[in-house]
Amino acid sequence: MDLLESTVRYLQEHELTLATAESCTAGLIVSELARIPGSGQSIDCGLAVYSPQAKHRYLGVSFETIDTYGLTSEATSRELALGALDNNDADIAVANTGIAGPKPHDDIPVGTVCFAWALRHDGKTFLFVETRHFPGERNDVRLAAAHHALKQIPTYHGAVIRKEASAYDIDQDKETTS
Repeated sequence: MDLLESTVRYLQEHELTLATAESCTAGLIVSELARIPGSGQSIDCGLAVYSPQAKHRYLGVSFETIDTYGLTSEATSRELALGALDNNDADIAVANTGIAGPKPHDDIPVGTVCFAWALRHDGKTFLFVETRHFPGERNDVRLAAAHHALKQIPTYHGAVIRKEASAYDIDQDKETTS
């Protein structure tokens, strides 16, 4: 079973609804998932938010975060994911921001993508963040990033439900083991 089919199946089996907040992938995460028939029952929305103003307006990303850490940062991806989770009818939100190309920006190399996954489980919100580097041209980076975001959904959600993950419990504002 390929990545897209297995991700849809996982979302359906766990009755999860997904929202995405995508910068460098510009909606490709949700678009890739939507290629699979029946995926619509597991998708709430996909938001493509490129500009700082759109990130702030639609997802509440603070301008202070962007000014302090930059558009391509784990801090910004974190706020994107939390905004997508809080402002939509979803159990899990996936966000990314990065440099797909063609040129580096602010000394950040092409292919750098910051991700965040925000999940609700048992009345708590958990957050995972990571930064990855993908090789290739602009659209190669975008597709690899979209697939990576989807691939990690079962990993992070599974860790939370198995109580194996060390995650950030947003509601308690402290590090915790789920």
